[in-house]
Amino acid sequence: MSDDISIPLISSGALNDLSGVRHAFFTRQGGVSTGIYESLNCGPGSGDDSECVRVNRERAMARLGVLAQALVTPHQIHSATVAVVEGSAHEGETLQGDALVSGTPGVVLGILTADCAPVLFADDHAGVVAIAHVGWRGALAGVIEATVEAMTELGASPGSVTAVIGPCIYMQSYEVGPEFPDNFPDQKNENYEMFSPAPRQGHFLFDFSAYIFRRLHALELKSASRLPYDTCDEADRFFSYRRSRLAGESDFGRNLSVIFLEN
Repeated sequence: MSDDISIPLISSGALNDLSGVRHAFFTRQGGVSTGIYESLNCGPGSGDDSECVRVNRERAMARLGVLAQALVTPHQIHSATVAVVEGSAHEGETLQGDALVSGTPGVVLGILTADCAPVLFADDHAGVVAIAHVGWRGALAGVIEATVEAMTELGASPGSVTAVIGPCIYMQSYEVGPEFPDNFPDQKNENYEMFSPAPRQGHFLFDFSAYIFRRLHALELKSASRLPYDTCDEADRFFSYRRSRLAGESDFGRNLSVIFLEN
């Protein structure tokens, strides 16, 4: 199966440098969906036509030169639940949780986002990869730490893990109400720098990706980095939950991110 170069993707240099590991952060471009789902909507949980979603997921996998059935995505619930995937027999949405881990070559781990962060992890020496859907609730619940712990159970070492935060909502787009910082009572002092005054009085701008990066940094990984893409601000490239709500739209598409070990 040859790569379909008509579908753009974003990659991380840090992950590209690893041996035997492939990954991609897909944009909303290159699919068949129309309207508010235009065009590479890969989310079965959206209100999009299911056949369009199936074709989009197939196209995304063809872009990477793998079969569509290799892709595994969970039913995401903003939790710290991690599933270990040993084969592609799991049909996508039958798994429930917000992170996937695998040491099996050829199994494509996928996460769907629309402002939340896709976080990719890899230890190429141990042959273990993982992917997490990280919203603020999941981050607070410990999904990042739980993902790395699950990787270690498969033989990975935190000091050998490379982690990358993919496209997500950035600070300039993430206005929160005056009560929002109270969600972090045990970390309030250290997290104050994550909030800046918003133009609207009493509101804040939340540096979401910096908060995720801080939690990654605390795990003493080999490296942690974040890509400079704001899903809410870049309407031509990414789906965004917040942007769709501000526009009064009834639903929104989902961006696909993946990581896998080469066969």
